[in-house]
Amino acid sequence: MPHKITLTGSATGPLREYDRYVAFDMREKGSPSAPKGLKKSTFISYTVFVAKKAFNKTGLTKKSIMHEKVLIQGEPTLDIPIDECPGEVGVICFQITVLPNKNDKEKNQPEEKKEPKQEASAPSEIQKKTESTKQEGAQAPVSQPVAKEEKKEVKSIQPEVQQAPTEEKKTTLSNQPKGTQDLLNFDDIIVPEEFLKTRPNPEKTQKVIDFVKRTGRLDEPLTIEKGSKILKDGYRRYVVAKTVKMDQVPVVYEYQK
Repeated sequence: MPHKITLTGSATGPLREYDRYVAFDMREKGSPSAPKGLKKSTFISYTVFVAKKAFNKTGLTKKSIMHEKVLIQGEPTLDIPIDECPGEVGVICFQITVLPNKNDKEKNQPEEKKEPKQEASAPSEIQKKTESTKQEGAQAPVSQPVAKEEKKEVKSIQPEVQQAPTEEKKTTLSNQPKGTQDLLNFDDIIVPEEFLKTRPNPEKTQKVIDFVKRTGRLDEPLTIEKGSKILKDGYRRYVVAKTVKMDQVPVVYEYQK
């Protein structure tokens, strides 16, 4: 029986088009724990292959595939050439579904709730007459709460302006490898001597260089100690970033013990 596989997430690299199908890369977290004596898995990278007809039915484009969350159902394969399958596992997609965005749901809910309230609160002609007579007798007290409401509306605008930089940062990090916490200037990273004395495997290093040239980013973030900015893990990717002259690199912080 063939093994079935289900993936959820966004593409971590650009869409690649072939004769009758398209391909893109995805990543998911590995198992949080492993039996004693076995190494723990951090991330698993996948290369998904989708027929062009099935992909076109979703309405996705080369740009939107990087931001939309999709559900992939298929089975793993080992019959794809290495050049077309940079991921650790190749997946033949039988069904692809675009998942709804949480922000779209939150925007639609308030509008639906407001409509019945407006219909229920529509005053009749008799109520309008009674309210108009009350307002004529007490115009001064009514004007005070109105002024307070205007002040509240002005204050509520300020948090939206402050949130703009964080939204820009999120969109920037979304184009980086999964798990990226920040973008750090390459020149700020401090490399320990124990790393400088070693030489990464040339073949594995060249694979990462080819990945960067193809996708424009590293395959995984570097692990940096928070505060000191000392490199703790990912020396091979550091060497690749230096080789291709990257100004900024994606990082994951490790806090001092």
